[in-house]
Amino acid sequence: MIKLFVGLGNPGPDYDATRHNAGFWWIDGLARELKVQLVPERAYHGFVARASVNGQSVWLLQPQTFMNLSGKSVASLARFFKILPEEILVAHDELDIVPGQVKLKRGGSHAGHNGLRDIHAQLGSADYWRLRIGIGHPGVKAEVPHWVLKKPSPDHRTQIEDSIAHSLKAYPAMLAGEMDKATLLVHTTKPPRPKPPRPEGAGAPAAAGNSLSKE
Repeated sequence: MIKLFVGLGNPGPDYDATRHNAGFWWIDGLARELKVQLVPERAYHGFVARASVNGQSVWLLQPQTFMNLSGKSVASLARFFKILPEEILVAHDELDIVPGQVKLKRGGSHAGHNGLRDIHAQLGSADYWRLRIGIGHPGVKAEVPHWVLKKPSPDHRTQIEDSIAHSLKAYPAMLAGEMDKATLLVHTTKPPRPKPPRPEGAGAPAAAGNSLSKE
């Protein structure tokens, strides 16, 4: 089961609404679902909440170290409570996934994400779960640092929030250790609603004398 849920982001109001903080948004949503409050904990260099689920302690963490030092926070809490890498889930922004989609996987490379890079280094393992929240790519590699630290467009923000709400439906399966079920829930999205059929004769020119236009 997942015992430690981590959301990545940067601290402070200047970063709250930026793409790089999508992981924080996810943890905020999980805290609401579990009815717990994140509070600052200096020992773990972040905002922390504890929930009890079926007698098992579950931890929520938002590192306040800035993105590039996220591993310091994650490793501090994980080591103190003897939480294994495979019992950790890290929610983070993902450039290679479009807004509105979320992917769940275990292990793999950090793919250039500096928060994941530091978690790899501090845990000494890549064998933790990642919830990859799509923020889209600017299309040019040189623009990535600027892109992740900017606010998404209103449409993209709505898509990201909707995808977070959808993926949060999988948290009970994560807590139960049913990660195959959680993956299926996260990856299954409703197909777009089909457009209604076009009325017969739509688009045909109006008959003489039946024009609706006003002069």
